[in-house]
Amino acid sequence: MSVPRFWRRLKNLYNLIGTRCEKCNEYYYPPRNMCPKCRRSGLMVPFKFKGFGEVLTYTVMHSSTKDYAKQTPYILAIIKLDEGPNLTSQVICSHKDIHIGMRVKSTFRRLGEESERGMIYYGTKFVPLINPSKEF
Repeated sequence: MSVPRFWRRLKNLYNLIGTRCEKCNEYYYPPRNMCPKCRRSGLMVPFKFKGFGEVLTYTVMHSSTKDYAKQTPYILAIIKLDEGPNLTSQVICSHKDIHIGMRVKSTFRRLGEESERGMIYYGTKFVPLINPSKEF
């Protein structure tokens, strides 16, 4: 990946920015340049997702690379955002508490670091939505 492309992708990763087709009103994450339904007649515009969704399925990871060994076991889930797209992300909760259908919200968390004194990476993870009636 080129350096400019890497930096352009950061805002999408950190802010859950995808795209929406103005013709058919479908939402996409990650962003797309062309709507798969409307093809060339569609007009794709940036869209910032609210970050609320539901767990469709999940798995508990008990092994990992050495960089993530301290985090095991951790939960990876497929999340259906309220606007429609599905994405894979880590859910921060006890593996005893997670369940299919659980409401979650996005949060900004540390993902890892390059080395002990290197760059720290941040991104989006999900946490359980404690009070679903207080969604914005």
